[in-house]
Amino acid sequence: MSKQKISNWGGYPVVESEIIKMNHPGTFSGKRGDTIARGLGRSYGDSSLAETIVDVTGIDRFLAFDDETGVLRCEAGVSFATILEFFVPKGWFLPVTPGTKFITVGGAIASDVHGKNHHKEVCFGNWVSEMKILLASGETVLCSPTEKSDLFYATIGGMGLTGIILEAEFALKKIETSFIKQEALPAENLDTVMRLFDESKEFTYSVAWIDCLAKGKNLGKSILFRGEHANLIDIKDTPFANTPLFYHNKGMLGVPFNFPSGSLNSLTIKLFNGFYYMMNKMKGSGITHLDPFFYPLDAIANWNRIYGKKGFLQYQFVLPLSNSRDGMREVLQAIAVEGRGSFLAVLKLFGKQESMISFPQEGYTLALDFPIMPGLLKFLTKLDEIVLKHGGRFYFTKDSRLDPDTFKKGYPRLAEFLEIKKKYDPDGVFSSRQSKRLELT
Repeated sequence: MSKQKISNWGGYPVVESEIIKMNHPGTFSGKRGDTIARGLGRSYGDSSLAETIVDVTGIDRFLAFDDETGVLRCEAGVSFATILEFFVPKGWFLPVTPGTKFITVGGAIASDVHGKNHHKEVCFGNWVSEMKILLASGETVLCSPTEKSDLFYATIGGMGLTGIILEAEFALKKIETSFIKQEALPAENLDTVMRLFDESKEFTYSVAWIDCLAKGKNLGKSILFRGEHANLIDIKDTPFANTPLFYHNKGMLGVPFNFPSGSLNSLTIKLFNGFYYMMNKMKGSGITHLDPFFYPLDAIANWNRIYGKKGFLQYQFVLPLSNSRDGMREVLQAIAVEGRGSFLAVLKLFGKQESMISFPQEGYTLALDFPIMPGLLKFLTKLDEIVLKHGGRFYFTKDSRLDPDTFKKGYPRLAEFLEIKKKYDPDGVFSSRQSKRLELT
């Protein structure tokens, strides 16, 4: 089987891999060893890249649904987009979703994705009740919080290193409409947006966009978005009253080619940030469809091309709540001084979460996008030092460049995870470019 060049959503790194398509009933043939499962490739770094990649997008069937409890069982290759298209018109929504719907259920579990509601409803893995996993031995096993619970909890957030997820069972959320009651609140600086987050804890959804180039008294200038699922009474006087569960996949605008290198620079980002802040400052409150609220960038196909042919790095970290204010201020100051403003800078508040290997902990998380340019890696190493100084840690799904020591400092239960991996994969069949780089395999 010939190799082909492949990368994930960030376009960096690019590797040569053998791609094996998984077939029913959840088996694959071909090379075993240095193997990792991959869905739709929306992780940003190298977590689903290896010498051999098992493409699970072909196992994509709904298997069972309880229309009273909302519990869905499906194969791991089912995408969030497919779930939304089928179930939103029936009055059900995902319990947790990240900022894109173009991910698979298996990928959502492996990354233990979080969303705008973590402070109230934690991660996607919290809603999973059972999984079927293909082990390195070729055996297929069921696991849950009560059956092979060590495998179950190690797989949630385990980046595919324990085995290949074949099926999953999880609960959907009942909704009356496909609309969101949204408020957009301007914040002139970091202190203000953190106060707004604190005042918004009773809202199910909250997220802030940050202008990373703002300095001085405007350091951390933001727009905080908060929202709730709209009920029927909320839309009775709107044009949507007769179509409360309206949903369809609209045709997307697309970026047809890679932008020239350097198109995203401090000047263009500063212009965009000024426009975006003023536009949303004037927007205020209103009713919006759930698609633009949860997935604004999904309306632009191939938006990653705006970063150019070399790609980009997404950098995401979380700081403990007690250190978040000082740590975030120091990170934002470093970015502003360097002039490497992020086109997409997203701040969220995490709630309490007990987990083995999942990323979130109680505190604030910031996700940043940086185009690949000279000096970037050196600058990010400087940010690493700030994050570690304030007790933070980094997100598996976004990483493509951390060294082992820097990464491991944030995960106190990593040794426990590795013991479980060794139990179920003693020969280290499942590994990725990332797991080798971080010396996990």
